Amino acid sequence: MRKLFLQFSIFLVIVLAALAWFVWSGFWWLLLVAGLFILLGIYDMVQTKHSLIRNFPIFGRARWIMEALRPKIYQYFVESDTDGKPINRIDRSTIYQRAKLQTDTMPFGTQLNVYAEGYEWMTHSISPVDFHKLNHDPRVVFGNRDCKQPYNGSILNVSAMSYGSLSRNAIEALNGGAKLGNFAHNTGEGGLSPYHLKHGGDLIWQIGTGYFSARNLDGSFSEQAFAEKSALPQVKMIEIKLSQGAKPGHGGILPAAKNTEEIAAIRLVEKGTTVYSPPFHSAFSTPKEMILFIAKLRELSGGKPIGFKLCIGHKSEFIAICKAMIELDTYPDFITVDGGEGGTGAAPQEFSNYVGAPLLDGLAFVHNVLVGFDIKQHIKLIASGKMISGFHLVRAIALGADACSSARAMMMALGCIQALVCNTNECPTGVATQDPQLTAGLVVNDKKQRVCNYHNETVKSLVELMGAAGMKSTEELNRHHIYRRVFMNQVTTFEDIFPPVATGCMLRGEVPEKYRMDFERAHIDSWK
Repeated sequence: MRKLFLQFSIFLVIVLAALAWFVWSGFWWLLLVAGLFILLGIYDMVQTKHSLIRNFPIFGRARWIMEALRPKIYQYFVESDTDGKPINRIDRSTIYQRAKLQTDTMPFGTQLNVYAEGYEWMTHSISPVDFHKLNHDPRVVFGNRDCKQPYNGSILNVSAMSYGSLSRNAIEALNGGAKLGNFAHNTGEGGLSPYHLKHGGDLIWQIGTGYFSARNLDGSFSEQAFAEKSALPQVKMIEIKLSQGAKPGHGGILPAAKNTEEIAAIRLVEKGTTVYSPPFHSAFSTPKEMILFIAKLRELSGGKPIGFKLCIGHKSEFIAICKAMIELDTYPDFITVDGGEGGTGAAPQEFSNYVGAPLLDGLAFVHNVLVGFDIKQHIKLIASGKMISGFHLVRAIALGADACSSARAMMMALGCIQALVCNTNECPTGVATQDPQLTAGLVVNDKKQRVCNYHNETVKSLVELMGAAGMKSTEELNRHHIYRRVFMNQVTTFEDIFPPVATGCMLRGEVPEKYRMDFERAHIDSWK
């Protein structure tokens, strides 16, 4: 659009000048007006704050005009339960305001229906803790007894998004923001690119089923390539991706339009083709082999924290993984639990809508099983899936998470406007595209600061909420601190909705009834 605008501007000036010279002198006034619009368009192209009007000079301003005309009440994310009923509506403008360090307070109180089914809130204290006396940068240490290089990470980090799915500028801005804000950036399964490393931000290197950046030419896992890249100082942790919430059991998809020559070289695939990651790993085929693979990666990486990511499906499979941990006395340093509500740039609709447990259900289950086997002390839990606000962090931590990761909110901090064309290579803001003309609209130096701002302000919101609840640490949060209206006249806590289990009960053979069938089906030498 930038190139087209310049071509049209030159053509318009020539035509109006010719008409003014040969036909009617009044056309000089039209030429003057056109010149003013052209100057405005040139300003739009060179400014660095707004990706949309940078890519679509003058015309991109229509978005802000429409937003000014419509009521603010309609600018919401809608988070839904499995029945499609609203649970919480979070004003999406809050993300932009935090990213731009604008005022994010609101007048006239909540605009949510507090008597609707699914409405949630947290408890507060008559004796709150002064926010200014609290730690404004809560950290989490990842690394158990077998880890030689533990990582002191932020409580909020960038969730997995690959180079290929996102543009080079978007990856640079995310990593630059992570560097500024001292938090971690998950690479996604697309491999390590130069743009992940350019700004020196902390990285969680995700190893997916395609083993990109750590594979042989036949697509199998390469120990040599992994050892070489995991030794990079920016790589702080390694995450094995078993599944993701948006399309669990399917494998990643990189549309052909996004598979450039550079991306193909990074991934060791053929350029211009749709890249389908296998739905399962070839480096291991049983729960026991998976735990041995984790031990191998820890050794190859020089003792860096190793974990895995999954969306809960068959519960017996996760229980089998835990049984294998105990059998081998080897534990991952962290587990990332993704929810079925998680997003992606490309996935079949049925997978996005109907496959995989929602985050809260999956997180509560994973925490209960780890506690039931008395192995939680070895493993940190990361929650991922529509983590947008400080309250979302509080809610996940109350269910057992030690840290959280966010993707869509970080994308919006970059300037994403949810155009919903991620899979077409036509993202108008340059976030999810490989089109160089669109990517040019995203200015790294501006957007990396916005990513940092959003992170800092959201963590600040978490700390403020903790203080309001009378707590000095996130470790004090429990399930009874979160309430949900389940019917018009019935309110209950997360402790009732997601009942906890006694520490070590599964080791003692005291398996809760709701887990018993899955417990009996779980075998360390087979997924089935």
